Amino acid sequence: MTQSALDPCRCPLCGQPNACAMAAPNTGAAAPGPCWCTRVEFSADLLKQVPEAARNKACICAACVAASTPPSQGQNQGPNPGEGA
Repeated sequence: MTQSALDPCRCPLCGQPNACAMAAPNTGAAAPGPCWCTRVEFSADLLKQVPEAARNKACICAACVAASTPPSQGQNQGPNPGEGA
């Protein structure tokens, strides 16, 4: 994806809106509180995927964060064919 200018409101990995409150244009209203991205851990592997030009300038979106997080081992995902008990 080629962009002429970096948009801090878009995910640098997928280009979709990142919903980052800190990057949203100030409309004069009071800020709703800390952004969702301040309460999430981003893996080092995910952060390495961000292009150098976008690092510390655009937030990764929640969908990319979720896609990079392995499923919890405690979740029951049903039987796995071919795997013994």
